[in-house]
Amino acid sequence: MALLPILEFPDPRLRKIAKPVDQVTDEIRQLTDNMLETMYDAPGIGLAATQVDVHLRVVVIDVSDEGDEPLVLINPEWEAIDDDMEDYKEGCLSVPEFFDDVERHSHIIYRALDRDGNAIEEKAEGLLAICIQHELDHLNGKLFVDYLSRLKRDRIRKKLEKKHRLEQQGR
Repeated sequence: MALLPILEFPDPRLRKIAKPVDQVTDEIRQLTDNMLETMYDAPGIGLAATQVDVHLRVVVIDVSDEGDEPLVLINPEWEAIDDDMEDYKEGCLSVPEFFDDVERHSHIIYRALDRDGNAIEEKAEGLLAICIQHELDHLNGKLFVDYLSRLKRDRIRKKLEKKHRLEQQGR
């Protein structure tokens, strides 16, 4: 397995829309393994392939307390079960060190293929439901900062651009 570099906002590659996976192959399984290793190392609870500059509909998640319940979703989709909404303070590995409230559906059904290409359909609520919605946004070129006011989003962009410039100068 290998650690993958995580793209950071405002990198334009984060805005690419991911393409469906045609077939779950050994290469796709290797990608999911590398994504899980990268997510755990970061550390995070979710990672979309878009965030590691692979524009395929692949997501990995682990919201367990122990970090030992990995969930691999290939070609995932979701729908709300009801109209219940929940505010949750979200962060993102592609927007490091920034957190803000985002309103999302509390109860969803998600469908996907697992790491072995088997179809799954499950209900999710709470943190898992929020994480799935967050990661699937990535596959559609959307970031949690897009839910914030333009002022907050611009402030975050400027701070991260400054951070990236300083990192470039330090190299």
